[in-house]
Amino acid sequence: MEKHTRFLRFLEKKSIKDKYRPYYLLWIKRALKFNNLTWGSPLSSVQISAYLNLLKDKPWQQNQARHAALLYNMYLDAQQPMAASHPHPSADLEKMQQVIRTKKLSRATEKSYLAWVRRFLMFTSYKAESRQVAPFLTHLAMNKSVAAATQNQALNALIFFFKNVRKEEVGELNDIVWAKRSKRIPIVLTPGEIQAIFQYMKGLNLLMARLIYGTGLRLSECLRLRIKDVDWENKILWVRSGKGGKDRRTILPTAILPDLKKHLEEVRMLYDWDRAHNQNGVALPYALEKKYPGAGKEWSWFWLFPGKNISIDPQSGILRRHHRLPDPLQKAFKRALRKTNIAKKASIHTLRHSFATHLLENGYDIRTIQELLGHSNIQTTMIYTHIASKNILGVKSPLDM
Repeated sequence: MEKHTRFLRFLEKKSIKDKYRPYYLLWIKRALKFNNLTWGSPLSSVQISAYLNLLKDKPWQQNQARHAALLYNMYLDAQQPMAASHPHPSADLEKMQQVIRTKKLSRATEKSYLAWVRRFLMFTSYKAESRQVAPFLTHLAMNKSVAAATQNQALNALIFFFKNVRKEEVGELNDIVWAKRSKRIPIVLTPGEIQAIFQYMKGLNLLMARLIYGTGLRLSECLRLRIKDVDWENKILWVRSGKGGKDRRTILPTAILPDLKKHLEEVRMLYDWDRAHNQNGVALPYALEKKYPGAGKEWSWFWLFPGKNISIDPQSGILRRHHRLPDPLQKAFKRALRKTNIAKKASIHTLRHSFATHLLENGYDIRTIQELLGHSNIQTTMIYTHIASKNILGVKSPLDM
């Protein structure tokens, strides 16, 4: 029938695979029959739950039937013309960007949240109603096979969108098919493997890689370091507005100090060139640029790892010097890894995991490591107890007896 064909076409647009579409149609027919409804009648959450209860012993079928019901209701919504008063998608995105920047969220969060809202708008044919959040999140789990963390990120973005842009609550999300959480053990390199990789790196890339391994920094934290964040006398490195907007301090390795001081001499030349050519000051966090207009030209606020070229600030539109981009370091690390023939899927972030694991293996307590890494939850840091290669339990295998 034509009405069923239209629904099948709708499923195709929502990326439901060919082999699954007939089953989705079958679930809807059965759900409508179970609730004494005709085709075209919406299914309430109570009616959906009552029908799904019949499939409680078959979780996979239950999840597919739930998704079919959510998409069916969404299909019915799509048959209704969009209200003239409905906000234009670009207006929604522009307003969301303004709210994100007002709340001083990170650039990474801004990019991620806007990307999820764009995907949601496309998925809903630009109607974007709060009741369509559940079908979208279920679609991500069932058809896109996203990880639980990715699905949660999408959920957070949409809650932010509806709360701050549409001024409405998402409400209960009982009908979502949640992605399965998997416990992944981080990849860690041995000290010998790290030294082997470092042998194939040089210059600024090597310095930054050593700093990340020696301090446990995230790559983004390393790139955003300022001159004032280095406490040479106490051998401390300050991390400002790290993940979650928190400040913390970590150790500054003595072994890196000579190379870091030599690097600063080159940075100072770059800073002096900017001042001699009356360049705009570097970007300052939050509202400091308005509060202290000249602070961006001070040496203490200059980037520890500045970029070579002057470019447009995408947020303010001001021509200025930014910190170094992550790509050169990431590529240099990958090239070095390939040359060593180390059969591990390592990245720059692996150096942070290795920092924590090697401290644990050397007898440092988990609370200290938690503080150095900037973890809010001790359980996040505890993952490294499963990686440490040394037998910290003191148990002897029967094979070794």
